[in-house]
Amino acid sequence: MSTTVNSAIAAGIDITADSTSSTTGTSTTAATPHTTIRQVATTPDWYEPYKISQAVRAGGFVHVSGQAGIDEEGRTVEGGFLAQGRQAFANIERVLAAAGASLADVVKVTILVRGMADHLEEVIQLRGEFLDHPYPADTLMEVVSLAQPDWLIEIDALALDRGYLHGGSGDAHGGGHRTAA
Repeated sequence: MSTTVNSAIAAGIDITADSTSSTTGTSTTAATPHTTIRQVATTPDWYEPYKISQAVRAGGFVHVSGQAGIDEEGRTVEGGFLAQGRQAFANIERVLAAAGASLADVVKVTILVRGMADHLEEVIQLRGEFLDHPYPADTLMEVVSLAQPDWLIEIDALALDRGYLHGGSGDAHGGGHRTAA
């Protein structure tokens, strides 16, 4: 057993993997939501061979791992930066749906871009296509490379876990509601 798992058990945290064969997550733990860490996965799970969770539900949030412009078979989509960005957001939507959330629940994104000078306007376009006002907090970073040499963009997200917020297991669907302060 890993040191991380031993530490989590000692702290009273339940670590459970939830996997689904569709875009609907299910809960199988009896622990309270604030002490539960659950893996979210869709089928196919394109990250499993790399020992990475597509997302983890913990502490009232859904933490979505960086998503690139890859299809369900793990192949990079063709069509350049915008096509990869749209696929990355579609992957985020799919993973969020498995957790009972949606892009409307996203409170923070991190966008990694190769060639910022060439793609900043396209990043802004993608934000406008997929994110609504009030826009989530955002970190935008230029990187030299990503996990695959043909990837141009990778996006991770932090979303509210609506089921947790409503005292449930976090599996309730319903999406979020955005309001400006």
